[in-house]
Amino acid sequence: QVQLVESGGGLVQAGRSLRLSCAASGSIFNFDRMGWYRRAPGNERELVATITRYGSINYADSVWGRFTISRNRAENTLYLQMSSLKPEDTAVYYCYALQLGRDYWGQGTQVTVYS
Repeated sequence: QVQLVESGGGLVQAGRSLRLSCAASGSIFNFDRMGWYRRAPGNERELVATITRYGSINYADSVWGRFTISRNRAENTLYLQMSSLKPEDTAVYYCYALQLGRDYWGQGTQVTVYS
C-alpha cells in the first residue's frame, strides 16, 4: 500500500515563499507520475503540477513561473517550491502518485496566503 505524507503548509504573507514536501513509501522514481493538486474552499480539486517517471513536467497556467516541482532521490521526497504566493493560492494541497493504473493521495496540507 502506497502512503504519501505531505508537510510544509502554513500561513504566509502574499509575495512570500513556501515549500511543500511529500514523503512516500517506496521509491518515488518508481511511480508513473507524481504531482500536486489543490482544493480551495468551494472549488473542485485542480492540478497544480505533475512530473512523470522520466521527468516530464506540467504546470497549471495559474502557477507557471511561480511554482517549481522537483524530486530528490536521496531523500525520496517530492517537493513543490511556491514563490510569489497570492491569496488565491490558498487551498489544501494534496500529493498525488500514479502507479500501475492506480491513484494514491496524501491527506493534504493547508496553505493560507494573506494579503
